[in-house]
Amino acid sequence: MTDTNKTALFEIKVPDVGNVPSIDVVEVQIKVGDVIELEQTVATLETDKATMELPSSSAGTVHEVFIKAGDKVTEGTLIATVLAGDGGQSVAAKPAEAPLPVAAPPELVASPVSIAEPAPVAITAAAEPTVIVSGAKSHASPSVRLFARELGVDIGKVTAGSGRKGRILKEDVKAFVKKVMAEGVPGTGGGIGIPAIPAVDFSVFGEIETLKLSKIKRLTGQNMTRVWLNLPMVTYHDEADITDLEAFRTVLNGEKGKDDIKITPLLFIIKALVAAMQQFPNFNASLSSDGESLILKKYCHIGIAVDTPNGLVVPVLRDVDKKSINQLAVELAEKSAKARQGKLMPGDMQGGSITISSLGGIGGIAFTPIVNAPEVAILGITRHKMQPVWNGKEFVPRLMLPLDLTYDHRVIDGAEGARFMNVIKQNLADIRRLLL
Repeated sequence: MTDTNKTALFEIKVPDVGNVPSIDVVEVQIKVGDVIELEQTVATLETDKATMELPSSSAGTVHEVFIKAGDKVTEGTLIATVLAGDGGQSVAAKPAEAPLPVAAPPELVASPVSIAEPAPVAITAAAEPTVIVSGAKSHASPSVRLFARELGVDIGKVTAGSGRKGRILKEDVKAFVKKVMAEGVPGTGGGIGIPAIPAVDFSVFGEIETLKLSKIKRLTGQNMTRVWLNLPMVTYHDEADITDLEAFRTVLNGEKGKDDIKITPLLFIIKALVAAMQQFPNFNASLSSDGESLILKKYCHIGIAVDTPNGLVVPVLRDVDKKSINQLAVELAEKSAKARQGKLMPGDMQGGSITISSLGGIGGIAFTPIVNAPEVAILGITRHKMQPVWNGKEFVPRLMLPLDLTYDHRVIDGAEGARFMNVIKQNLADIRRLLL
């Protein structure tokens, strides 16, 4: 900041957005000479998890702009300078706040007994490719080598350097990853072995419109393909009797004031899931990258998959095993509000132990959610309904909730998956078990 006759030149920089090595500039919404207000959006940024709006940390006149659409930035990158002073309606600059993601809001699905706060998602979001092979020394800068390590790529296998004197650039590493995803790891004899779908000119059949996918959807699609091809997944379907749970929940909400946060069935489902994970620790684990070890997690963070206009996001509720139903209700409401307001940060969507994916009140009786690797399981929920259940003497009406458990068969076998689901069902049928 420079003072000149009561005029100050303020810098707008990319703030800390979590452990994100590269951020794409989608749109720059200011130009030199513009008069902007405090907190006005100056640029739209995009990571693999969310689209974010970068607010101005000062009001005044734009003096210089240092980025353009298509650039890549990181934490601390200078975005623009703003001249603020008597001639620029000076407003004291405050520390830059983290950009506000636009990628949320979730639609909350209403039903007679709403199962979930967020809208439905059948699959979850992106993880980076793991392409670990051995190779020789290559010419690349330290930053490019770090970038390759973060992607799990052996820089020695990236032979096509497009930089000066054959130096390997980040674009070369990305091209290598794309090639590996399509063809397999060079030199390993592996590969997907699936012919590519041929390109078709659909315009010959009639009028068409082409819409570019957001970065979140593109990377999520890559991750889904990677998970589908690498994980031997099994989905186990069952139903839980939540008749008594719903009656208890109705009583609890009847005791709350008009402005109090209501208890949703999802909160009990979270608690029932956590109790089952404590009995079956393999569900709170991840397989090591070499497939030789199982990493057991001593924390219990639950991801809630949410569908947004820009793609899938999975806000994570942390230390769920240490919180009460009412505490979780507050946290879930806060996460949902942040999503609706576009304020979810990458850190809000990291570190999950297992994910819940709910179709809420939309419908359906079953589906196959895809595991959110490196997690090893995901619990799907569809619409509950009242149906006749035989009690040994007669059919009685019971409120039944369909559950869909997909798990990584390398870690969990069929018997363990069935026992795990039975514990979840028992916890939901009689929530007094959660006290044990």
